[in-house]
Amino acid sequence: MPWAAPRAAYVHVPFCLTACAYCDFAITTGHRDRMPEYLDAVVAEIHHGAAADGARCVPLHTAYLGGGTPSLLPAHGVRGILEALRAARGGLGADREVTIEANPGTFQIADVDAWLHAGVTRVSLGVQSLDDSTLRHLGRTHDAAAAAHAVTIARSAGVRSLNLDLIYGLPWQSLSQWKDHLRRALDLAPDHLSLYALAVEAGTPLARQVQAGRWALPDDDLVADMYEAALPIVASAGLFHDEVSNWARPGHASRHNRTYWRNEAYVGVGPAAHRYIGGRRSWNVRSLDAYLARHRAGASPEDGHEALTGDAIVGETAITALRIRHEGIDFTRFRERFGIDPRDRWPRTLAEASAHGLLEIDDQRACLTDAGLLVSNEVGRRLLHEPAPDPS
Repeated sequence: MPWAAPRAAYVHVPFCLTACAYCDFAITTGHRDRMPEYLDAVVAEIHHGAAADGARCVPLHTAYLGGGTPSLLPAHGVRGILEALRAARGGLGADREVTIEANPGTFQIADVDAWLHAGVTRVSLGVQSLDDSTLRHLGRTHDAAAAAHAVTIARSAGVRSLNLDLIYGLPWQSLSQWKDHLRRALDLAPDHLSLYALAVEAGTPLARQVQAGRWALPDDDLVADMYEAALPIVASAGLFHDEVSNWARPGHASRHNRTYWRNEAYVGVGPAAHRYIGGRRSWNVRSLDAYLARHRAGASPEDGHEALTGDAIVGETAITALRIRHEGIDFTRFRERFGIDPRDRWPRTLAEASAHGLLEIDDQRACLTDAGLLVSNEVGRRLLHEPAPDPS
């Protein structure tokens, strides 16, 4: 079953031109001379992992090259990774979804042609904003014109499924500015849109600016207003609300992301990559140096693991399922997987959230309402802390 045998693979590519002001991801700037060794290590990890998975090794439905900036990889490197996944995991089917993350200014039409020829079906552009001042504040290496040009390149090469990433809730951003930035992005006609509220991570340049008092973060109410304002604007552009932070045109929802929100099994390779197979979650060493050192020593890159059992898996699956707007907690799917009806496991939380207009519940599922989106973490917390009913 998909929650036991992985049908999705994530490959972490750590290389970046520069570190953005807000970034806390596992990246390295420069060091592009180390790409050949990195590619060898990733391919080796793919094959070793498949050998270890045994009966759980089944053909993949989705693959995702994220980072970092995967578009900095040479075309033969992208092809080599995908060929390794095909060979080791039993194939990538004709109905595959293969995504590569790309930043404007890091690729040309020949690169996109090579990606598509290698099997890529979807490109996710790290645009973040269509406002030049905002891009400078964020430390991005492109401007708005370069972002628009990147969309043109992708479309000209034949990319049929294109995502744009945007950030809101920035220290210098007003509600009217955010709506203007969002409309500019929608003018580029993306097939998929990811909107993320800024998170200030300790140790980043942005965090130091905030701590020094140079930038003041918007209050939570303003950030919530920005999110709510996006709902009708994105809907008017013909994209449906697929997941809490993601919108898509029909047929363009991210199938790879569904694996995470359904809490199903997935493979992860590369520095800092996570994997979740057979109820065991594990993760690799974070730095590129440590990852390559493990490879040279013939050692596993794994840096830690945890086993999820019983009520922990049940609760986590319910919480992540709520992120999918119109699927939510699917009662039939839940009973098939756990032998539990969610209405029996969380009667109090479901009833209270429904009474307050946060959940819409029918005979098949429980889904967040628009109001529930703003407090989804609280709904999830209550699910996690509601005691299991006494079986007697």
